[in-house]
Order: sequence, then C-alpha cells, then structure tokens
Amino acid sequence: MQAASALIDRRHFLKAAGAVFLAGLAPGAAEALMRSDAVYASAFRDGNGAFGLAILSEAGDILATAELPGRAHGLASSPATGKVVAFARRPGMYALVMDVDGNAPPLVISAPEGRHYYGHGHFSPDGRILYASENDFDGNRGMIGLYDARDGFRRIGEFEAHGLGTHDMTVSDDGRLLIIANGGIETHPDFGRTKLNLDNMQPSLVLADAATGALIEKHDMPEALRQLSTRHVDVDARGRVWFACQYEGPRTDLPPLVGHFARGEDLRFIDLPRQVTQALGNYVGAIAVNRGEGLVGITSPNKGMAVTIDGKSGRVVNERAVADAAGIAASTASFAVSSYRGDFGDKKQAVNWDQHIIRLR
Repeated sequence: MQAASALIDRRHFLKAAGAVFLAGLAPGAAEALMRSDAVYASAFRDGNGAFGLAILSEAGDILATAELPGRAHGLASSPATGKVVAFARRPGMYALVMDVDGNAPPLVISAPEGRHYYGHGHFSPDGRILYASENDFDGNRGMIGLYDARDGFRRIGEFEAHGLGTHDMTVSDDGRLLIIANGGIETHPDFGRTKLNLDNMQPSLVLADAATGALIEKHDMPEALRQLSTRHVDVDARGRVWFACQYEGPRTDLPPLVGHFARGEDLRFIDLPRQVTQALGNYVGAIAVNRGEGLVGITSPNKGMAVTIDGKSGRVVNERAVADAAGIAASTASFAVSSYRGDFGDKKQAVNWDQHIIRLR
C-alpha cells in the first residue's frame, strides 16, 4: 500500500499538470506516471551532446522533456504554479522556464548586461517572484535577481547577496527570508570557470529580508576554514538551515563538510566519521532534506558516495557507493539519487544527468 504522502504528491502533480500535459504523454510515460510515488526534474545531456530538461518518475522513467540552449545546473519549481526553471551552469546567461501544464511553450530568460547566473534560484511561496543567484562580475559581488513570474519573468530588480561567489539559495517557508550560500570564490566570465582568489576566499551563509534584501545575519566561515566554500543549502521541518561545502585547501586536510544553523544561532558542523569524510573527497556536490523522515542526504561525485544523516543526532544512518553521484532529493522514505552516468533510482538512461535533481510538489 502506498504512503498517503506519496499519493498526495502524485495527485498534486497531476492537478498542476492538467489535461494538456497528460494528453501529450506517450502511453508508456503516462503509465509510468501513474505508477510513480513522486515526480522529479533534472537537466541532462543526451548521447548526441544536446542538452535538455526532463520530468521523471521516482523509478527513473522519463515522462517529458524540453530542449535547453546549453548546459544547466540547478533547478527551481513552484508548487503554486507548476512552473519549473532550469538555470545555466556558471557562468551561463540563460534560464529556461517549463510550464508543466503544457499550455505555454518553454520560455528562455536572459541575465542582464554585467551579470551571469550562478546556476541556482528559488520561487517565493506564492510563485510570484523567482529569485536567481547572479554574479556582478565587474563589481565582484554576488547578487540576487528578482523576476516577475506573472509578467513573462521580467526582471524587476536585484538585491545584494552580501557576499562573494553566490551559489545556492532558497526561501523560508513563510517567504520572509532569503537563505544564501556565498561560496566566497571570485570568478569572471573572461576567465571561464577559473577560481581567482583561492588564497583569499570569503565564504559565508546569509539570511536576508526577502522583501527588501536587507542583511539580517551573516555567518562567515571560521578563519581556519576560509577555504571551505559554502555551496548548497536546504531547510528542514523545524526551519533549520542545512549547508554543504566544498574544500579548496590541501587534499590531505579533512575539514567538516556539512553543518546547520538557525536564525540567532552560530554555525554547527556535523562530525562525520573519518572514513565517510575521506570517501567524500572534500567535496559535497548536493544536499537535500527529507522533512517527513527527518533525514539529510548528501552526494559526492569525487569518489562516488551518497550519505544519509539523521537530522536530529547528526549520526550517519546509511552510506553507499554511487559512481559519479550527482543529484539528491527526498523520496517517499529516503532519497532519490542520480548520477552523471545516467542512473536514477533503479534505471539507467542513455543520458548524463546533471548536478542536481528536485522533487516536484
């Protein structure tokens, strides 16, 4: 018997998708959707080198796709509107909006002059505003771009991210806070993906006012961990922010890679077992929270590892080898994991999944 939460997820997706989307599915895809406990999205590259955005079942069946103009990285979705956005990989200049109800063709939006996307963004809870991580590359500062989802995703403003090398970001459940991971790494599109300040990094985690962009809290990495780049974030059921890092220092170091904090508290790092830290290779590529189960999941492609952590005790409850592990997102009981090799769940597709996956709610 399927869990009630799984049924709710699928029913909500079917309601948001609408008749046009469902009618457009191939018979096999429609059947796969009805069997699925959850629905996901991920960017990919196919065997011909073309890039796309896919909607998937929990079993790894591809339900629908949209072409992308280039390689993507992270994604955002709005439960309120059913829209899914794929952001170009840094230093990309596009974001693609896919409307899962099928009533509108995919829409490509572009970063303004002097900005590029950092590969991540998030919707406001009501789906009206899309926030996007951006780089003011000549000003050497992270920015959050604001786009009006009710008006063709017209760019309506920007906020300072209060840090350098802005990467992942999310929004609190009540819509009042922007939660920003500033990786602390200087880049410029003239130099591609080259990291320009590894000896003088400034990683931080920021809470900002979602209405004004005003700084509420900023947590800099301790001096001894200045080369620990804060990259990805997620929020648990208690409103606690979980963050994952990538270390740019000596390979022989074994710094903490995962931590959490709440408003008004200092950062707390999880003391992972030494063998787990070694297996992560000083690099966590993605993090996700399973709120229903109280779990935190992380992946690392460096040595091919997926780790599940108890969100209350910080204890590792599961670790498994996943070659070229990429994205992670909550599943019915634990986590769905993808790989660059095309693995998703129990299936292997003839594509290369990109770094992140999201669960559509």
